[in-house]
Amino acid sequence: MLSLIKLPRVFTINQVPKVFHEDSIISGYRHPRSSATDCILSLFQLTNETLNIWTHFLPTWYFSWKLLTVVLTRDVWSDSFTWPLLVFLMSCCVYPLASSCAHTFSTMSTRARHICFFFDYGALSLYSLGSAITYSAYVIPDKWVNSSFHQYYIPIAVVNTVICTALACYSRLGLPYIQYNHDIIKRFSECKSPKFGKFLRILAFALPYLFDNIPLFYRLFLCVGEGCTDNDTNPLHHTHIALAFLTAFLFATHLPERLAPGSFDYIGHSHQLFHVFGIIGTHFQMEAIEQDMVTRRPWLLMYSLPITFTNTLGAALLSVTLSLGIIFLFSLPLLWSNCSSHCQHG
Repeated sequence: MLSLIKLPRVFTINQVPKVFHEDSIISGYRHPRSSATDCILSLFQLTNETLNIWTHFLPTWYFSWKLLTVVLTRDVWSDSFTWPLLVFLMSCCVYPLASSCAHTFSTMSTRARHICFFFDYGALSLYSLGSAITYSAYVIPDKWVNSSFHQYYIPIAVVNTVICTALACYSRLGLPYIQYNHDIIKRFSECKSPKFGKFLRILAFALPYLFDNIPLFYRLFLCVGEGCTDNDTNPLHHTHIALAFLTAFLFATHLPERLAPGSFDYIGHSHQLFHVFGIIGTHFQMEAIEQDMVTRRPWLLMYSLPITFTNTLGAALLSVTLSLGIIFLFSLPLLWSNCSSHCQHG
């Protein structure tokens, strides 16, 4: 069937506007004004985005299956102890789906590219909150249960998602209407200062990750004596942390393609590896969370903070609402633009 369909052609780096350029990727670019149909058809041809899409689209269904399994096998409607796990699994479904959609449709136009990745950043912020909610409920060491840090942990994590989404969106174009509007960009744009934009995005996601993992880092590396929650789940947490730092390393360094530009355009470049190791890390994180949830349940139900709608689903809904508001504000000048971005002529 596909042989009867004319697939879109691909281009080299010199044939597409600078805003679409990827560090050390020379070929395999799609047309910068692809139709939605072309974007979908490109899923079935080899471009420098194909594996970026599939390495997140397929895991979306795996995490959806895990979520459905929890809903069908546990009494989620009356057992509030399962609610943090539900929030986490929903975030695990949302972030790879948003990423795969962003990579699929980001070549429809310059404006579409920015808006697609705004949603991608918002989904990653939700995932960071989902992690924090489960860490508060199941992972926090015994010593810190009911401490002041524990009581303010979720509210701070919600604030972090707002900062994360806003800073990541800001990293692309600056402040809406102040530094970019309908057809002019006054500050740096991603196409002019990609390294600074990349630094801001790394900072935007490193801060919530490091904060979310404070209880886990303390439990694994600093805590001594009683109340450290030294159990059989810790090796899974160690594996997740190692994969998280490997993922961050790949995202920041652009290895291996930086060592041999053009050699990894289609298969094996850092963003594909970033996706693969990120998903594997999320899997081990999920396994660790579920194991802590089961083994620590009796003690946590007796001594920990009560799990309520407010500190689980309510916090997630608030975060989603705030992130969507931020995305709307950053997207509005682009949605109303009648002209191509300055980057289009870069």
